[in-house]
Amino acid sequence: MKIDWAALGSVFGTSLVFTVGLVALFTLGINGLTRREKAAAQGGSATAAVTGAYVCFAACAAAVAYGIYLIVAKA
Repeated sequence: MKIDWAALGSVFGTSLVFTVGLVALFTLGINGLTRREKAAAQGGSATAAVTGAYVCFAACAAAVAYGIYLIVAKA
């Protein structure tokens, strides 16, 4: 059995980049919700922060759904 180390490294690098990106996107969503709570405590409105948070969460869900689609489509 011969291992293609270049392909294995490419898969590892791609998965690492997308995992870090997905975590960063989710963190931005959490940060937007935190800003909403801070604004509510100060009596203000944070509509842009909430909208941004929902967009981040929707992008995370879309990325996960696409990953599941790729796994199912190749099976």
